Parts: sequence; C-alpha cells; structure tokens
Amino acid sequence: MAKLLNEDEIVAALTKLPYWKREGDVLARTAELASFPQAIQVVNRVAEIAESADHHPDIDIRWRTLTFRLSTHSAGGLTAKDVSLATEIDGVVDQL
Repeated sequence: MAKLLNEDEIVAALTKLPYWKREGDVLARTAELASFPQAIQVVNRVAEIAESADHHPDIDIRWRTLTFRLSTHSAGGLTAKDVSLATEIDGVVDQL
C-alpha cells in the first residue's frame, strides 16, 4: 500500500503544483479548455495515463471545464501517486 504523505510533504508538493489546491484528503484542479472536443482530448489522454499507472482520478466534465480530484482511497488520503498523477495531468493540459 502507498504511504500517506505527511503535512510537510503535502505543502512541499503543492508548491510545485500551482494549479492544484488541497481539499481535505484530496488534490483538486479545474482547467478550462478552448472547446468541448479539446476537453475530451484531455480526458482521454489522462485516462490512458491513469490506466497505465493503475491510479484513477475523479473527473467532472462541464462543457469545456474539467475538474480533477485525486486521492489514494486505498491508503485513506494523499500519497506520492496523487502528486505524480497531478504532475502528469498538468503536462497534458499544458500541451493543449
């Protein structure tokens, strides 16, 4: 099982993830894309990354606005898996 991050590790991670915020035991980011098809492209790419990492975000799709929520449910909170996937998501969004 993945190790939970302590408070200092979470704060340090968030300094490297400027688009993300902490909501209790969740990292959350909202991104607005130029169009609905572009938003779906992001979702599809994130799905591929998440599937290969066996770590899946909650994704809310509202037209061209996406909200990602990350938490390692099996560990009961935030782990390095969440930070890693957040970084990957940023890369996907930044490409478009």
